[in-house]
Amino acid sequence: MFVCGGCGAALTVPLVQVALPVHAHQHLFHELLGVLMEAGTFAVEPDPAGELRGRVVIAPGDVRGTVLRHDLADGYCLGVGWGGPNLACERCGRLVATRVDDCGYWQAVWLEPGAVHHVADVGAGRAPLAWEDLRAQRGGVGPLDQDGYWLPEWQAALAAALARLLVVSGGAPVVVPDGLLTELLGRALAAMLPAGPPPRSVTLAGPHLPVGNVDIAFVPRHPQTGEAWPLPGAGDAVPLEWDVWAHLAYRPVRGPVPWPTDERRDDPPPLLPNRRFWIDRGVFFETLRRQPELSQPWLREIHDRVGARGYG
Repeated sequence: MFVCGGCGAALTVPLVQVALPVHAHQHLFHELLGVLMEAGTFAVEPDPAGELRGRVVIAPGDVRGTVLRHDLADGYCLGVGWGGPNLACERCGRLVATRVDDCGYWQAVWLEPGAVHHVADVGAGRAPLAWEDLRAQRGGVGPLDQDGYWLPEWQAALAAALARLLVVSGGAPVVVPDGLLTELLGRALAAMLPAGPPPRSVTLAGPHLPVGNVDIAFVPRHPQTGEAWPLPGAGDAVPLEWDVWAHLAYRPVRGPVPWPTDERRDDPPPLLPNRRFWIDRGVFFETLRRQPELSQPWLREIHDRVGARGYG
């Protein structure tokens, strides 16, 4: 758990550290977003170049012993705000965290590293799930909500993966498998990378999938440790968030089911997207700018061209 750095009062429930979600800093303007972190977990901002380095994020429901300072909670129109720090220790009044609750931001509480201390919890050192167990306990998340809109988590995850895919492509054309990946990334790849042979091919590789020789592979990123699945062989690995990767890798492929013409069905039709998929540009640029390869002219040219025109 985390305690106040001033008086030692408990500020959270016991927590287990996990990887920071790739969509942690996603901003979607005038939209209501859900809770960023799973209950009972915390993550640390690792960006070595960012001013937020060292901040700890938790779910709002895991906070204890704090008071919201409304005078410090500046924001927009759909919540209490996002500016801060705006949470104070109930015992001593020390500003210890920022409650984010506003349109376009993921619901979260960000603890200030200089104002809190971490106290080791019983059970916090338990081993993370093995790769082989993740499929049974965390089967992935589909790309659409109930209204047919693309989930922002998918837009962020594919944006980060696309930035890393550009790096390992070396500037050569890249092709992805037919199906959902083509719908998600085919248009952006065609716009960013040159056409013509010989293209590099992308596949999915990970636990429970047959392993063979690959050129480039999307491999899962462990949701607890943040580590990428170790790709055997000489191919290039591109990490992809587990919940997205698992849906792409394990989603059953079903063909059309014959149905008598004189029978009526009462189940709903398959959920289809109501608009074209667009990657999250903010996450894409944030990820690309962290890559040391950005100093290479060919990648810098893509960065500048996409920034000027925009591709989804």
